[in-house]
Amino acid sequence: MATAVSTRNKARDIASLLLTQFNFNNAKTALFVYVVLNYVLKAKRHLRARGISTTGSELYTCISKYVIGLFLRVPSTKAKVESQMNQAKLDIENKLVPKGVDVVRHLALPEEGKSLEWILAEMDKMDNEMEGAGWKQGKISGAVYHGGDELEDVIVKAYKRYCVSNPLHPDVFPAIRKMEAEIVAMCLKMYNHPDGAGTMTSGGTESIVMAVKTYRDWARATKGITEPELIVPTSGHAAFDKGAAYMGVKVHTIPVDRVTRRVDIKRVKRAINSNTILLVGSTINFPDGNQDDIPALGELAAKYNIGLHVDCCLGSFIVPFLEKTGLAEGESGKFKLLPFDFRVKGVTSISCDTHKYGFAPKGTSVIMYRDAELRKFQYYVNPTWTGGVYASPSLSGSRPGALIAGTWAVLQHIGTEGYADSCRKIVAATRTIAKAITTSIPELYVLGDPPASVVAFASKHPKVNVLEVGDLMAKRGWHLNAIANPAAVHIACTRLTLQVVDQFIADLKDAVKEAKVAPSGKGTMVSLYGLGNSSAVGPSLVGELATAFLDALYKA
Repeated sequence: MATAVSTRNKARDIASLLLTQFNFNNAKTALFVYVVLNYVLKAKRHLRARGISTTGSELYTCISKYVIGLFLRVPSTKAKVESQMNQAKLDIENKLVPKGVDVVRHLALPEEGKSLEWILAEMDKMDNEMEGAGWKQGKISGAVYHGGDELEDVIVKAYKRYCVSNPLHPDVFPAIRKMEAEIVAMCLKMYNHPDGAGTMTSGGTESIVMAVKTYRDWARATKGITEPELIVPTSGHAAFDKGAAYMGVKVHTIPVDRVTRRVDIKRVKRAINSNTILLVGSTINFPDGNQDDIPALGELAAKYNIGLHVDCCLGSFIVPFLEKTGLAEGESGKFKLLPFDFRVKGVTSISCDTHKYGFAPKGTSVIMYRDAELRKFQYYVNPTWTGGVYASPSLSGSRPGALIAGTWAVLQHIGTEGYADSCRKIVAATRTIAKAITTSIPELYVLGDPPASVVAFASKHPKVNVLEVGDLMAKRGWHLNAIANPAAVHIACTRLTLQVVDQFIADLKDAVKEAKVAPSGKGTMVSLYGLGNSSAVGPSLVGELATAFLDALYKA
């Protein structure tokens, strides 16, 4: 009897062991299948969004980068590349950092404080240590959005009045709180949605980063999305990539049409999946000044219940006034503006830089939302901090209230009629340049139909390198921007440009002639573009030089 019981127990133990082993193996198999299916799903989404050709190109680039990287590890090759890169880095430093026996470097606090007279004299000296762009002459693309000496005086006086203010403490500085709220309200009214909500930020990049953060948190809270993705045109601002990198959001970059320069709507639709949190469109984009089809993007956003952010950081105080000034319909079928603001169904947020064509002090922008409920996802709130309840509307805690005061003063001083007049003049100058390129410089062509303040031009002549043209314009004192895909040069017209439109056109004609006859191939634009496109590792090398540029900014 005891033997029978013992046998049954052993059999039960063996069965239990086999069952446990079976369950363990099943669990491993299930886990393996889950992981594989998860990666297959991600690959499918990636392939659907990017397309076969783009995905293949990305794979080829990745493999090429690895192979070339191995080659660059060869001691002789590595030494040669490092030598050339070190020389390039030194050249960057020499262009940015003043050197010489007469240059005084202030590396420690003075033993005793200096007088205002000494400080101003030292500033004069530093201004003359290196040659600047001479921006007041107007030979510069964007960068300085100067509203005139009178407006400068308004800003300085407002800044002085509130120079110690901080909106983090609205009970201490109630006027700053009121001014910030009114700036946001004015922008919402300008973009045809006075019942919306928004905040101020330090600039267009922060406005965009805040939008990415808002939609990430909104999608997580309302849809349970933990692996968020956004869709942006190749012409969209790099701040979207930056925000996505900060916020852990995957980016799908969609190509634009070669002729219209608008994002491919079919490709956008194909890229949308259950993890998509945001679509992006520009009015206008930075590279070539064109506009995406916002109504079409709005239809997709509304259909799939996802956000649509319209980047108007550059369009700012120009595009809202095109309709008011009769310029929105364009000229002879060119330069027409499509609807873009909150009147478009599906638009859920818009960014607008007050410090560009609003002529406000640098370091100010506005991010607007369709409603206050969406804006809540931008906030950061910590009710359990030992220092007390901490809450802030954007990235910064303390902020310079003086900039808010300066912005409020500028908006009040210029007013609707002033901005309308500014829009007329700046857009007229831009279109004069665009038409001159089209009608009198046959070697070049204008990218798309830019409706506002930016015009980009590329070469259609086999013997004219447009980046060579850009370098030759630099020799003539112009500070323009080089762009890629296609290689082109752009100018963002401002009030400063108005005085030099004819000179720009004349210099551009001369530069094209010179580039055709005697190209040097040694300018900054040509060299950087050539390096970036030299091989699969070209962008990495350019990135290394960009890092050296940033390092040089902090060399005292």
